[in-house]
Amino acid sequence: MKQTLKSKVLFPVILAVPEHERNLTGRKKVEALSSLARFALEISSAKSGVSLGCLTKNEDGAPLPFDGNFWSVSHKTEYVGGVIAQTETGIDIEKIKPCSEALRNKIAGPEEWALSDSGRELLFFRFWTSKEAVLKAAGTGISGLSECRIEKISGDDSLIVSYKDKIWEIRHCFFGHHIASVVTNGFDVEWAVLQDMPSFLTHKTSFTYSRAPNS
Repeated sequence: MKQTLKSKVLFPVILAVPEHERNLTGRKKVEALSSLARFALEISSAKSGVSLGCLTKNEDGAPLPFDGNFWSVSHKTEYVGGVIAQTETGIDIEKIKPCSEALRNKIAGPEEWALSDSGRELLFFRFWTSKEAVLKAAGTGISGLSECRIEKISGDDSLIVSYKDKIWEIRHCFFGHHIASVVTNGFDVEWAVLQDMPSFLTHKTSFTYSRAPNS
């Protein structure tokens, strides 16, 4: 039976990665972060009023919707995140830290930087996570970065991106020297940031994505 979200609200969920999992390496770390991201998606689904369905990706690695519901995750060493939505969505998390001028110039052009005179470091990560979230929502990947453009900074926690002749609305969340951005497409947003997660929860389920068969 098809299940659709019950309200015009997105519930992005951010989970802190327990210290034990942060210190893992290689495949074990990937599996631990994936399990925690799955749990974030389960929380987002519960808040949205749907059961988490089968999670698959296409040949390019882009998430495929289940029962008409779209999903996205982001993995970082200290935090992971997940979100369920009725329309294409993407979520990205980054740690706010110093970055080079060359990287700033790669992420945005002079006209985009001129949109705000706020701190360049924070603005860089607002731009970077927003564009990453849009590329995830569009199913394109980082190859489309040069076509993403910040059109407007609409608030301290929101901005507008244009990509492929479409306008994408973004909302930010700031936590623990990190920033998360999510594509909202007109939906209201209620963030959940859980800082103290028991270590055993990362082993609650084995989170693996399956690839869709060739069509």
